Amino acid sequence: MLYQWLYSLSNEFSPLNIFRYVTVRTFIAFFTAFFLCLIWGPVFIRRLIQRHYGQAIRDEGPQTHKKKTGTPTMGGGLILLSTLIPCFLWVDMRNPYVWAVLIVTWGFGIIGYIDDYLKVSKKNTKGLSGKIRLLGEFLISGLTLFILIHEFQFSTLVTIPFLKNFHFDLGYWYVVFGSMVIVGTANAVNFTDGLDGLAIVPVIISASTLGLFAYFAGHSTIAAYLQIPHVLGASELSPVAATIVAAGLGFLWFNAYPAQVFMGDVGSLSLGGFLGIMAVITKNELLMMLLGGVFVAETLSVITQVISFKLTGKRIFKMAPLHHHFELGGMTETKIIVRFWIISILLAVLSLATLKLR
Repeated sequence: MLYQWLYSLSNEFSPLNIFRYVTVRTFIAFFTAFFLCLIWGPVFIRRLIQRHYGQAIRDEGPQTHKKKTGTPTMGGGLILLSTLIPCFLWVDMRNPYVWAVLIVTWGFGIIGYIDDYLKVSKKNTKGLSGKIRLLGEFLISGLTLFILIHEFQFSTLVTIPFLKNFHFDLGYWYVVFGSMVIVGTANAVNFTDGLDGLAIVPVIISASTLGLFAYFAGHSTIAAYLQIPHVLGASELSPVAATIVAAGLGFLWFNAYPAQVFMGDVGSLSLGGFLGIMAVITKNELLMMLLGGVFVAETLSVITQVISFKLTGKRIFKMAPLHHHFELGGMTETKIIVRFWIISILLAVLSLATLKLR
C-alpha cells in the first residue's frame, strides 16, 4: 500500500499528509486506473486477437450482429487488471469491506472467464452450464456475506428507500437475501451487455453513485445528517469504486461503437457482482432496483418473454433482452445505446435524491 508509506513520511514532509484523506486517494486511484487501462488496452486487444478469442454470435440474435463475429471478447479482463494495481497502491487493504468487494468482483470474474473460454475455445454460445454458474455465484456471495456478518458484525438490517427510521432485521437470512441481490445484479448486467458500449456506461454511472453512497455511509456525521445507516469503514470503498469507474471509461475508449473489443462474461459478471456487493455493504440493496433500472428492465424483459412463451406460445417482445426489441423495431444501435445511457443518468440522479426524501 503505497499511500501508507507516503503518509508515514508526513512528519518529515508535511504535504504528504494529504494521503490520509479518502477523497484524495479516490482521485489518484481514478487516474491511475484510467491511464493503466488506456495504456494496456491496445496490447491486451492484440493478445486476444493472437489467441483467436473472438466473439461467437448466436444464430437466434439479430442478423445485423453477424458482422461482429470474431470481434475480440473477454475485454473485461482489462478492466479487472486495471483496477487491481490502483487498489493495492491507494486503498487500505486491511479493510474487510475492501476484501469483500474484491473477492466477489474477482470471483465472479473468474466464473465469467471460464464461461467465455469455453465459448471461444468451442466456437459456440453455450459456455458454462447455467446451473453451475449460478451455484458458483451464490457460493461466493453467500460465504463472503456470512464471514462479514459472523466475523465483522456486519449489519443484517434492510432499509427501505424513501422511508427514514424504517428497517427490518433478517438475521442470518440476510446471507440469502444479500446473495440474491448480488447474483441478480450480476446477471442483470450480463443480460444488458449486448450492444457496443451499452452495459459499460450504466455500470460506470451506478458505480459512481454507489461510490458516493459508500463515502456518505462511512462518514458518521454525513450519515447522521442524511439519516442513512452508518457503516464504519465503508468510505474506503470510494477509491475502489473510482478504479471501476476509471477502468470502465478506459474500456469504453475501445468498446465504443463500433467496438474493438467486447467485455464478455468476465466483464459483465464481475462488474455486476461489484455493483451488487457495493449495494449490499452500503445498505442500498432495495435502492439498487431503482439505480440499476436499465439492468432491471433488461432482466424483466427476458423473464416475461420466457413466461409468456411457455404459457401462451406468444412473445411479448420481438426479441429479448429489451435492447434487441428496439433493434428489430428499426431503431439504430447507437440511438438505443445513448438513450439507455440517458435513462441511467436520470435514475442515478433520482437515487441520489432519495437521500433527502427519506
